[in-house]
Amino acid sequence: MTGVRKGLAKVEFALRWDPSPAGTPANDLDIVAAVYGAADPHGTPVQLVHFGSRSPDGTITLNRDSHTGQGFGFDEVMTIELHRMAPESSRVVVGVVIQNADAGVAGRTKTFADIGGTGFRIREGHTDLAQGDFAAVTAATAATVAEFTRDAAGPWSFDLRLQGFEADPEAFARTMGALR
Repeated sequence: MTGVRKGLAKVEFALRWDPSPAGTPANDLDIVAAVYGAADPHGTPVQLVHFGSRSPDGTITLNRDSHTGQGFGFDEVMTIELHRMAPESSRVVVGVVIQNADAGVAGRTKTFADIGGTGFRIREGHTDLAQGDFAAVTAATAATVAEFTRDAAGPWSFDLRLQGFEADPEAFARTMGALR
């Protein structure tokens, strides 16, 4: 599915990947969510949520975090409560970034091509809105995946927006919501 479902309330973004081979730097992927205000929907986020941070209003929660990809099923899960967001919040962009991408083998930057078993799932309740992998952005170190927007009337809609970036985590957080 590519999206455009309207009237969303509470969504879950789940991420999975395989651990790195023995003796190599760990594969550490992180979910990043940026919330933008109606006054500047493509500018500076009013909230940025990722590992080590949280949503001040409690509307975005990182429920599960992994630094290695070890485990069964999805390694990281983030819940986004769109229905509880402030009225001035009009856009949420969700992406994934490779932590320590510069720790690749032989000094080469680690990209999605170097990480096996990547995948994501976006769902509301028990309904999958989208699922996929990062095969289309193998040369990237970060990628936006989903965009949730709402108009003045208030219902939230979803669009799949898989786009790769060659950026470190800080640069990705600054540019992930820019107009493209």
